[in-house]
Amino acid sequence: MLAAVLKDFNKLVLEDVPVPQPGIGEVVVRIRSCGFCATDYKAIKGIRRNVKFPLIVGHEPSGVVSAVGVGVKHFREGDEVICQPSGFCGLCRHCKEGNTHYCEHAFTTGGDGPEETWNGAFAESMRTPETSLLHKPASVSFDAAALTEPLSGAWKGVIQYSQMQVGDDVVVIGVGGIGLLCLMVARAAGAGRLIAVDTSAYARANAMKLGATHAVDPSAGDAKKQVYDILPDGPDLVVEAAGPIAAVRLAAELRRRGTRWNVFGITTHETFELDGGLTHFLEGRMDASFGTTPLAMQKAVRLMEAGLVDPEKIVSHRFALKDIHQAVEVMGGQERNKVIIHP
Repeated sequence: MLAAVLKDFNKLVLEDVPVPQPGIGEVVVRIRSCGFCATDYKAIKGIRRNVKFPLIVGHEPSGVVSAVGVGVKHFREGDEVICQPSGFCGLCRHCKEGNTHYCEHAFTTGGDGPEETWNGAFAESMRTPETSLLHKPASVSFDAAALTEPLSGAWKGVIQYSQMQVGDDVVVIGVGGIGLLCLMVARAAGAGRLIAVDTSAYARANAMKLGATHAVDPSAGDAKKQVYDILPDGPDLVVEAAGPIAAVRLAAELRRRGTRWNVFGITTHETFELDGGLTHFLEGRMDASFGTTPLAMQKAVRLMEAGLVDPEKIVSHRFALKDIHQAVEVMGGQERNKVIIHP
């Protein structure tokens, strides 16, 4: 089969590799769509270094079951499926508490985080455990289904962890792909005023199309003043979905008493300062969110099936697997949202 194999940083090679075979409790999925995540791009370009070569990246897939291993009970050949990229043992303390993304024996199919990494979905087929599969609703496209994992992360951060309430005034800092999904979840959950903060005019325009009530350009002046001109009483919830440490600092600056804020986008080990006394008397709450869980994945599927969130609306580019190098170039540009690979 054709696969994009990462041999080293900045060395992504298209080549024929053996079709994977399912082990006990595993299936092989013929990939129909796979989202191109920023963490995949960072692995390819060497921005993140926790990569063991060779590796097939790509961890946001949907497809059709093409082979099943011994002991598989709930999926058959021909089933249309969504793949959760994070694998878990189901037996450790964290798994038994429902926090499968903390699993002591976790692995990932083509993604980031756990030390153990299986080959991912920038290939025609991928091997994965049956426990990491969900049935794809017929009403959901393969492209939308491929974005179940990032949508589930947005639901987990905004709703489950930060407990957004109907009518809350929400600020989303950074409205690239994941920020737009956070914004769309907040819109579906009944946000009041919904402010998109981004230095990119392209990103701000997309946010306004997808439900933001206001857009703020922090490069145009005092971002806090711009936000407070719109929300004189300050925001109920601030979601940092940008990544740079400056976005985290802005989230902290936007707090008023009772503000909840979620450090969602940053994954690099950088520091910021908090005034301890001010933080105490503001009595706000900081959350963070990484990865996904079976619960969050199921919630994302329900959002799509009910027509409350259509993640396909954030797709800006689609490429065949053979054109993966063009996709990498687009990922390095400014005017793009979600890129989809079609193996």
